[in-house]
Amino acid sequence: MASILDEYEDSLYRSASVQQSRAAVGIPHSGYVNARLEKETPIFNKQRIDFAPPEKINSLVVSSNQLCMSLGKDTLLRIDLGKPDEPNQVELGRKDEARVYKMFLDHTGSHLLIALNTSECLYLNRSVQKVRALSRWKGHLIESVGWNKFLGSETNTGPILVGTAQGQIYEAEISVSEGSLFSTNPDQYFRQVYTLEEESGPAPVCCLEIERGIEGKFFIIATTRKRLFQFVGKVPEGTEQQGFSSIFALHTDHLPSFREFPANLGFSEIAFYTPKLRSSPRSFAWMMGNGVLYGTLDYSRPDSILSDERVWVYPSDIDITVNKPISIVLTQFHFLLLLPDRVKAVCTLNGQVVFQDLFLEKFGLLTRMIKDPTVQQIWIHTEKVVFRYHVQRESRDVWKMYMNMNKFDLAKEYCKDRPECLDIVLAKEAEHCFQNKRYLESAKCYALTQSYFEEIALKFIEAKQEEALMEFLIKKLSNLKPSEKTQTTLLTTWLTELYLNWLGILEGDPAQRNLYLDTREKFRTFLSSPRNKDCLFNNRASIYELLASHGDTEHMVYFAVIMQDYERVIAHHCQHDEYDEALNVLSRHRDEKLFYKFSPVLIQHIPKKVVDAWISMGSRLDARNLIPALVNYSQSASTQQINEAIRYMEFCVYQLEETQQAIHNYLLSLYALCRPDSLLSYLEQAGTNPNRIHYDLKYALRLCAEHGHHHACVHIYKVMELYEEAVDLALQVDVDLAKSCADLPEDDEELRKKLWLKIARHVVQEEKDVKKAMACLSSCALLKIEDVLPFFPDFVTIDHFKEAICNSLEDYNKHIEELKREMEEATQSAKRIREDIQEMRNKYGSVEPQEKCAACDFPLLNRPFYLFLCGHMFHYDCLLQAVLPNLPAYKQAKLEDLQKKLAATGQPSKSHHRSKDADTISLGKGQQSREQIKADIDDIVAAECVYCGELMIRSIDKPFIDPQKYEEEMQSWL
Repeated sequence: MASILDEYEDSLYRSASVQQSRAAVGIPHSGYVNARLEKETPIFNKQRIDFAPPEKINSLVVSSNQLCMSLGKDTLLRIDLGKPDEPNQVELGRKDEARVYKMFLDHTGSHLLIALNTSECLYLNRSVQKVRALSRWKGHLIESVGWNKFLGSETNTGPILVGTAQGQIYEAEISVSEGSLFSTNPDQYFRQVYTLEEESGPAPVCCLEIERGIEGKFFIIATTRKRLFQFVGKVPEGTEQQGFSSIFALHTDHLPSFREFPANLGFSEIAFYTPKLRSSPRSFAWMMGNGVLYGTLDYSRPDSILSDERVWVYPSDIDITVNKPISIVLTQFHFLLLLPDRVKAVCTLNGQVVFQDLFLEKFGLLTRMIKDPTVQQIWIHTEKVVFRYHVQRESRDVWKMYMNMNKFDLAKEYCKDRPECLDIVLAKEAEHCFQNKRYLESAKCYALTQSYFEEIALKFIEAKQEEALMEFLIKKLSNLKPSEKTQTTLLTTWLTELYLNWLGILEGDPAQRNLYLDTREKFRTFLSSPRNKDCLFNNRASIYELLASHGDTEHMVYFAVIMQDYERVIAHHCQHDEYDEALNVLSRHRDEKLFYKFSPVLIQHIPKKVVDAWISMGSRLDARNLIPALVNYSQSASTQQINEAIRYMEFCVYQLEETQQAIHNYLLSLYALCRPDSLLSYLEQAGTNPNRIHYDLKYALRLCAEHGHHHACVHIYKVMELYEEAVDLALQVDVDLAKSCADLPEDDEELRKKLWLKIARHVVQEEKDVKKAMACLSSCALLKIEDVLPFFPDFVTIDHFKEAICNSLEDYNKHIEELKREMEEATQSAKRIREDIQEMRNKYGSVEPQEKCAACDFPLLNRPFYLFLCGHMFHYDCLLQAVLPNLPAYKQAKLEDLQKKLAATGQPSKSHHRSKDADTISLGKGQQSREQIKADIDDIVAAECVYCGELMIRSIDKPFIDPQKYEEEMQSWL
């Protein structure tokens, strides 16, 4: 196996050269083909709005799909972008030369503030048509408004912040009465809370933003031309409606934290990006003289919300002294800069310009750019034209930028649904880790790419990074499909070889003990992985060869257990004399075949434990298959050890109630060899019915005879009903035993007599005991003194038999008297029978004229009839009709034959007299007389009363209506 792997590694080098040639001709290493079938739409897709304003556009604001536009001197146009065909025009009603300076629309699109160049401010609610002047605001040129996104509603702005051109920050609130609109002044209050300054004094408040953090903390961001201020403070719960004065009060004695940059555009603008489904911005971009300050917003920070700040300088073609940017808009990954004649999109990740859109001179100079935060649309206008940008799949190329910045996790996040891009990122990450000698991380990434397997494997081989190579192979293996069986087999085998090599190196180094244990655990996890189970099982022979070539018996056993190859495990334990361990494996997995295979070995060394294991298996083991192991063991073991074999056989016979003849025969052989006392008790317990005996009688007889167990042989003879042999053998042992055998053939008196004669002869001739011989006469009634006398020698005197002879004569006399009594009783019985016969001949009955037939209920004397002793009377034909269906077939045939003969004889003569000579002649001819035929018919038909005899009893279970005629009978009743 090792040579196969070496050859495979050589093939890797050959494959690598082929790949290099492929790369030279431009064949990509990735398994994906990146082909774009159609032109991809740009991220920022511009659309010109089909709108021709009657006057020049001064200002434009958009929020929540509500667009407000200032036209000329005195016109305000409102458009609900959900209903663009229904614009609403409102006149400001100004007669002076005041013009719109700036407009501010809240996040709901309900509240519109119109700042005039005359330091006045107007208010318009979405639900009304009339513009109202805010009297408290007069005298202030409004530069910025910080809307309250937390307390504002369609009728009330809640506390808001207002920045002026003189650097003051005011807190105000506007409310619209629902009962009678503008019946009162809408501006509830207007009070100064702070003044922003730069080194030269108060500076215009360019931007204001209010954000709420955690635990009731508020962050207020305010910008001037060169500074960005942060005001941080808590507003007590329940007092939010009172405004933000308490926050600004914290900074009356000292300046709040701020960021300052030296360059100056003359103004600044800050933009925020709020993701969908979120109410708070996630990032910001501040356009000022030195460039764009970009960062994220971290609401968990205690004193500053700004985080991860960086300054992206303006592109080289922007000169703030000639064509300074006008507006800024921030999206998820870009900020857009509005220049007088173009729009530039800069990526916030790398500061590179990724998009530029040049506007034609005929549209005029670009005036302002604004974004609707709710629908993420960007609006740009000149004095004549309005444009709208749609942002489409902005993150499509972000992965490249993150990848080039070595931020691979973010890169993978933004291309997880584009496998061809994800493969490039993974390959770049893997190469980056490899170059920085982070080989394990590199291996994990390479395994997820579509790069050539051979090329990557060679990189780690050449770098001599076996651990990283193993990690690469493991990850690659986990990514293979179930159908890729060849690749799975190759990787599994290679990994096994690498693990074994690595373990062999670490095992010999005591300093690497912990690493060795960790690697061993990984290897075992690899072997026991459910994913690799099928492959390892199908190639287990190769794995066994690898384990054997490395001499790793520990993992060979571990692998065999995982593969459920318990035969190999048990064999290993037996080879190393670990019999208890082998038996533990057997008992734990309870495999019958393994018990049969290894029991002959184990019982030689741990017989008691083996038998205990057999007993615990119960009926799952077939004891016949264990007999060879017991036979080999019993032939070479001592009596004490044979007792273990007997213990298991007794368990099978008495507990499991085994009926297999081989088991009973083997138990008999063990009893005959070592336990003669148990032999007879076993035979007696088995009974004497040959059909219920489970051992072989002939085998048992031969076995007992060989070992001289005569009592057992006598018992077997009795079971086999060989009583003569039983008596003959019993006489050699005990006369009483022979007597018990002689009485067994109860149904064969001749045999019993013969057996008792054998006993008597033995007693007389062998034992020469006359008294015992006489005792035999009293024990068996079949023996007489005359049967026994021939056995005695001639010199025996009659005195020994006097009593027996007298008893015999008395028995004969009693027998003769009994016969006489029986003869007299027989004579008397014959006499009584003759008298009864004579009496029956003279018996008669009387019939009254009015008597009727019991069957048809017609007068009886009209036709031939029968009279029975029970009193029932029937016409001949009625009785015949009732009896005939119930007669057996042979009697029906005989009756039919007799009726034909009777009809053939004809009617008798009118004189009713026939001479003896005529009858004699008729009889002589072999023909029956008419009277004889009628008598035979009477014997059949009138043998018994049809109502009182057995015929009625036999018909008790017959239905009243014949089943074959049931339907016909039922129809007749309808």
